[in-house]
Amino acid sequence: MASCYHANTLLQEFAIVPAVDVLDGRAVRLLRGDYDSVEVDAGDPLELVRRVAATSPPLVHVVALGAARDGGAPIDLARAVSSAAAPVPVQLGGGVRSVADAVALADAGIARVIVGTAAFGSIPLREFVDALGERLVVSVDVAGGIVRTAGWLESAELTTQQALARCTDAGVENVVCTAIDRDGARGGPDLDLLREVRASFAGSILAAGGIRDMADVGAVRELGINGVVVGRALLDGTLTLERT
Repeated sequence: MASCYHANTLLQEFAIVPAVDVLDGRAVRLLRGDYDSVEVDAGDPLELVRRVAATSPPLVHVVALGAARDGGAPIDLARAVSSAAAPVPVQLGGGVRSVADAVALADAGIARVIVGTAAFGSIPLREFVDALGERLVVSVDVAGGIVRTAGWLESAELTTQQALARCTDAGVENVVCTAIDRDGARGGPDLDLLREVRASFAGSILAAGGIRDMADVGAVRELGINGVVVGRALLDGTLTLERT
């Protein structure tokens, strides 16, 4: 498997990571993951990737929403966003249903591969760890204390703590935790959830869902979380990224 990046060097300090969600060839923001509630259509996703990458973030976070719902690793999208973001690395999720899918995305230029649905299915999570190592990011997407999968349309029938215990037992180093009820809602992060996640998982944690401004970023940072993923706030202009 080709590798251009060492994932453990990507998040040396607290990170603000811009997010680009892609659905039907458009960059969009959904409300709480509802595929029928496109709150923002930001147009060409590659142009948005280029724009946020120009601010020199540590990563660009891309989710293929259709693939997350339906399955099927988005290899063409992976190649396109990797090229558009260069030299900034990309972490991408959506559609991974097997170890082969995850490896294919890494080989397509993705620096960190996000695995959600398959991480809590029938495939032993350790197989993803063995294949990707520190390039694996497990997506722990939570609503009502329960982890959701398949584009948030299905339940993994695991509590947050149970899911994180699986990650720890398998040797996972990185997770991204999304508070589904806060995602795209501009209501602030779920700090109680993030406290639970920090207490349950010793590795690197990115928080997503509800981040509105730098005050929210500061509140998350105080919990010992390693970074935030920000989407709607960047499009609304309530939070900006400066070139470093």
